[in-house]
Amino acid sequence: MDEGRQPEPSVSALIDRFKTHRATIGVIGLGYVGLPLGCTMGRKGFNVLGFDIDPAKVELINAGSSYLSHIGTGEIAELRGTGHLAATTDFGRLAECDAIILCVPTPLTPQREPDLTFVVRTTETVLPHLRPGQLVVLESTTYPGTTRDVVRPILERSGLKSGRDFFLAYSPEREDPGNASFSTAAIPKVVGGDGAEALGLACALYDEVVTRTVPVSSLEAAEAVKLTENIFRSVNIALVNELKIVFEAMGIDVWEVIEAAKSKPFGYMPFYPGPGLGGHCIPIDPFYLTWKAREFDVTTRFVELAGEINTAMPMRVVTRAIEALSDHAGRAPKGARMLILGVAYKKNVDDTRESPAFKIMELLEKRGVHLEFHDPMVAEIPITREHAEFAGRRSVPLTRDVVSGFDAAIICTDHDAVDYVSLVAWSHLVIDTRNVCARTGAVGGHVVKA
Repeated sequence: MDEGRQPEPSVSALIDRFKTHRATIGVIGLGYVGLPLGCTMGRKGFNVLGFDIDPAKVELINAGSSYLSHIGTGEIAELRGTGHLAATTDFGRLAECDAIILCVPTPLTPQREPDLTFVVRTTETVLPHLRPGQLVVLESTTYPGTTRDVVRPILERSGLKSGRDFFLAYSPEREDPGNASFSTAAIPKVVGGDGAEALGLACALYDEVVTRTVPVSSLEAAEAVKLTENIFRSVNIALVNELKIVFEAMGIDVWEVIEAAKSKPFGYMPFYPGPGLGGHCIPIDPFYLTWKAREFDVTTRFVELAGEINTAMPMRVVTRAIEALSDHAGRAPKGARMLILGVAYKKNVDDTRESPAFKIMELLEKRGVHLEFHDPMVAEIPITREHAEFAGRRSVPLTRDVVSGFDAAIICTDHDAVDYVSLVAWSHLVIDTRNVCARTGAVGGHVVKA
């Protein structure tokens, strides 16, 4: 062994620490992916140390409180009480961790190209604290090649080598906030490693945390799995969004068609139209693949067409709302008052990331519409990357006096906590993008599907 070189880490010893739950797990990024993962690992008996640049999140966790609606304060308090969860802004403590898991955002630039700023900055933060024998896992959704070509070179600037001194893996997050049927522990984990030992270590860790681990042959294959899952959804949602427009022209209700079609027990899976895509994954991930594909002179026409259709849906809702306002009230949009029902990107969560409601609001306000919103899950709109102008606006109460003061209500998110029968009874006009009025029996001639 060269003088001054540290002894090579024992893979078997690290596997043993994972299997006996004696390992300390560092989770960087305590958002919608990192916090549920950290809590799940803590419940399994691991000591979890969460890292975040937001001191408010760190303070809440250490005080035993939660800031995500689908993770109860009681759960955080219990994990704090057992000592299996702690949070810090001190990234120097990464050296304490046997495994470091990166759960940071991967948004798009204004030109709809991958923005790896958070991945790069976080990896550079890990760099000075990397030590031999650690497993580093990227969970952020990204294009094939990111872990190998972006993350690994940064970490190897330490002088340590992947596969010899530290071990590098990729395991795509599969969180579905608000889905009570599939918690983090109940969702199988796909894992790819930079070499056989890294793969074995990552599998050993996740085997102790989730219902099943699914190893694949490479980092790139694991990265491609996540894109495939979300592109599948994007393409199928685009299909039903287009069918909605076609069937509407024919006087056919697309929701009725879908309900009947899904009675077929094979060869069909229901997807539903809406006001546009939301959440961190489906509106963004397809563009990661189309960008990377250009490097190989491949055109992803099918994927890009789906993106165009889905991106156009907020404008479709605005056009439909303006038409309905003219038909039912005989008035122009300028000076009209409209109530947005739901700014979360999906029902029964407080997650506003990439919500199509914001694009709809932007387009309506450009046309002179005065807007307010009601959302039982979002009391105040947080700062968002693309629509910071809405930050700080507060939800108005859903009462007869409030609702009747608007010319129209647009249902963007179909939260279960909303009384749609009363909403329809109190409203002059309802634009329903989710078919929730029909589902709840809230019918009327002034309800327009969009």
